[in-house]
Amino acid sequence: MTSGIEDAEGRGAALEVNPVGARVEIRAAAPSGGVSLICTPDRARELAAALARAADDADGAGSTQPVTVKARELRRGDVRDGDRVMTVDGIRADGATVHVTWKSGAGRSWTQGYEAEAEITLRRRAGNAD
Repeated sequence: MTSGIEDAEGRGAALEVNPVGARVEIRAAAPSGGVSLICTPDRARELAAALARAADDADGAGSTQPVTVKARELRRGDVRDGDRVMTVDGIRADGATVHVTWKSGAGRSWTQGYEAEAEITLRRRAGNAD
């Protein structure tokens, strides 16, 4: 994959990701040099999640206005407004209660229950509903 990927000098670069046995190889190649890393599938998922969070942060950098939604309207990927990054990882409605699984920027997860009509202030809305 090369579209939209550049080295620090702005020259086109390539990124390849492939399974290697029970591990994952991540290879980056650019005119300025290259690197090949091999990691566990869990580490690869953590890297993918970190990349997704960074992309969301970059997308939302221009928007500084928080939005408030009802707990029942939360979507996977919504980011809660506050001092610490908390991203909606999952939502389950159970009658008048909505169980929201949050994921911290450090990768920790927990589930919290809210009344369906409770207002939650978000730093950023997810781009699409899951």
